[in-house]
Amino acid sequence: PFCLCLCFAIGRHLFAPGYTETHYTPAGVPQTVTLNHTDHCFYHGAVRGVGQSSVALSTCTGLRGLIVLSPDLSYVIEPIPESREQHWVYRLEHLKVPPGSCGYQHAEPTDRRRLQEFVRPLNPMKYVELLLVADYAEVRDAQKLHFISSSLLQFYKALNIRVALVGLDIWNHRDQCDVSENPYSTLWSFLAWRRKQLARRKHDNAHLITGVQFRGTTVGLAPLMAMCSDFQSGGVNMDHSSSAIGVAATIAHEMGHNFGMNHDSSGCCTARSEDGGCIMGAAIGHPFPRVFNKCNEKELDRYLLSGGGMCLSNMPDTRTLVGGKRCGNGYLEDGEQCDCGEVEECDNPCCNAADCSLKPGAECAHGTCCHQCKLVSSGTLCRETSGQCDLPEHCTGKSSFCPLNAYKMDGTDCSRGTAYCYSGMCLTYQQQCSQLWGRGARPAPDLCFERVNAAGDPFGNCGKDINGHYRKCEARDAKCGKIQCQSSASKPVASNAVAIDTTITVNGRRISCRGTHIYKPTEDEGDILDPGLVMTGTKCGSHHVCFEGNCINTSRVFEAEVCSKQCHGRGVCNNNKNCHCDSGWAPPDCSRPGKGGSDDSGPLPPKSEGGSELHVEVTPVSVSCVQAIGTPAIPPAPPVSPPQPAPEPSIHFQPLPAFPPGRSSDTGSSLGPAHGVGMKNVPRRPPPKRPPPPAPKLPVPQVRLSQTHHVHFSSRMV
Repeated sequence: PFCLCLCFAIGRHLFAPGYTETHYTPAGVPQTVTLNHTDHCFYHGAVRGVGQSSVALSTCTGLRGLIVLSPDLSYVIEPIPESREQHWVYRLEHLKVPPGSCGYQHAEPTDRRRLQEFVRPLNPMKYVELLLVADYAEVRDAQKLHFISSSLLQFYKALNIRVALVGLDIWNHRDQCDVSENPYSTLWSFLAWRRKQLARRKHDNAHLITGVQFRGTTVGLAPLMAMCSDFQSGGVNMDHSSSAIGVAATIAHEMGHNFGMNHDSSGCCTARSEDGGCIMGAAIGHPFPRVFNKCNEKELDRYLLSGGGMCLSNMPDTRTLVGGKRCGNGYLEDGEQCDCGEVEECDNPCCNAADCSLKPGAECAHGTCCHQCKLVSSGTLCRETSGQCDLPEHCTGKSSFCPLNAYKMDGTDCSRGTAYCYSGMCLTYQQQCSQLWGRGARPAPDLCFERVNAAGDPFGNCGKDINGHYRKCEARDAKCGKIQCQSSASKPVASNAVAIDTTITVNGRRISCRGTHIYKPTEDEGDILDPGLVMTGTKCGSHHVCFEGNCINTSRVFEAEVCSKQCHGRGVCNNNKNCHCDSGWAPPDCSRPGKGGSDDSGPLPPKSEGGSELHVEVTPVSVSCVQAIGTPAIPPAPPVSPPQPAPEPSIHFQPLPAFPPGRSSDTGSSLGPAHGVGMKNVPRRPPPKRPPPPAPKLPVPQVRLSQTHHVHFSSRMV
């Protein structure tokens, strides 16, 4: 026998302020209530004397929770059924569950040097405002769903990401979208439903927990690199275990895909399989995984550097803080001038920890716009851009905190007019070819797209129709089908992909077209989300963009062109539909002289002769971020020299699946890139009627096609 001393406190960061629960009447009318969770029954902490340990407990209906002593040793506490006082305590690996897998088809990188050379940048805390949804087959007690959220918070702490539950949607009478045994159609339907909720229920990411058993071994499915996307930020997860920890591990895995994380490749996970392995492993068995690894961190950083996750910089509102307002909790609340934690923890030279007041002479104590207890001048850069589609933020001179992150509106031109911004990323064919084939790859001529994708077979298509058959690309949609590249590489970067080489002869000139394909080991594996399909949001012509395998007019999905007219040609619209003005012009509409910038991002620095701009460096130990997790604040960072122009980082993109903006309950759609187990007949909506984009430039005289399949198989993770 042994004894563990658990030190824990109420989980103040579990529920976001303004957390709501929504139930539905038999007629389907939503009834939303804002609950008082100041006395909730969820606790977080650690084991006394055990470094790096963690504890997540619930006392709602008996005592249940997870005690992590090390990556190799964890214990589960659960009530014994039909007993009011007795509980089971057992090692996590003894929790037996049916094996399962994620529906995403992983692509293992062969160039390990690229991953090893990547240096993890110093990222500030990110905040995910999560909406959890339980379908009709899943409806149980809400406490299990709350504990799932508590476990997610623990999982993502290691990545400097805080997951805050902003709402719980319980479909207690009937499902609000189509839920079936097909995880692909269920995912598509759920994301369409989520899109309709955004206007009235602000959130960054949504996940469905279903009691329906998916076909095959799939227990979860989510789009890759989709965090913050209005159309794709979410996933579907099967409740495959009586333990909330198992479901939480699945959601953490699928959310990881939203964050741009692939399945772990060989050598990434150092946790033993008998201890659960790693969260991003391709297969989910027992015991449940509970850790991320260095490969996941690097993929996350690469995604964030590419412009992904633009909505994650804002901390949830603290005006109605869960757990009650209190001086010393590390949150700056109404009535407080500062809050640096408990007296024994605080080392902030600007703040009195005893009463949360500023020390004499201090103007501020927290934030990247506070330097040596004084407000930084207006126009000081406090957040640099992270790509072509991001916008800089500058201090206002009135607040110690950097304005919330803003970025260019979807549909804004980028890459010198050859691409559009989409969810903060600039998507080009060049980047996608580099992702699939490595350095030196480039897009093939348009004729390759037209001829190869007109076949309507596994090697050239525009997705699948409602019957699950490959759909031939019309000429106007060809650039939204299988991407065609030119490369001298012997095989694709993805070890589970094979090269599909096609040669087109035009007037005696041979044109090389290279595509990729992932073979199904067995027919029962079902559909594959194909990473060789062109990504959603890619520009396919003048005023046209790829969406659900079709090249459609940007006016159907983007508002940037209309919005930008209000900026008088002197700025661009941001994601809040406000003008970000060029230097010399003032918001809100850039019609009169001013400093530039926007009402969201702060003013640009004033122009001066021979002067230099003070740059405030943002690091993971910035005061505003430290406070968010309730740890003591620290003195602001010293000033640094002005930043020098640097070349744009080379970012390699993983294709996103193509999802539509919405649908009625009797239509379907192709999902584009992903992998499912035992999935057939993925529904798809017929292509809409629209005028075709401009005709292709290349001639269409005598054309001969020859096609070879170069198969390079390697070991496959299951």
